[in-house]
Amino acid sequence: MKRYLYCKRGFTLVEMLVVLMIISILLLIAIPNMTKNNAVAGEKGCEATIKLLQAQVSVYEMEENESPTSISDLITGGYADQSSCPDGQTLELNNQKQVVRSSS
Repeated sequence: MKRYLYCKRGFTLVEMLVVLMIISILLLIAIPNMTKNNAVAGEKGCEATIKLLQAQVSVYEMEENESPTSISDLITGGYADQSSCPDGQTLELNNQKQVVRSSS
């Protein structure tokens, strides 16, 4: 009697489905975490920009002996180089000379 040796090549359909299910579960866990981290990073970047501009307002007041009327005064005077957050929100000076996010 001849024995036939079957050489198993490739993957079965069930094995492929199991692998695809595992990958999809991992993606369902990973994608929301990545988008949340991007939002947090954008918020932290905006807070850092506000703190930097607020420090530049203080420097402007000490050197010029007057308060800036807007952030554009800081930019034209060479005290700052941007007037918006990294995520695109514009910043402005309020009446108390505090840097805040623009309401519009």
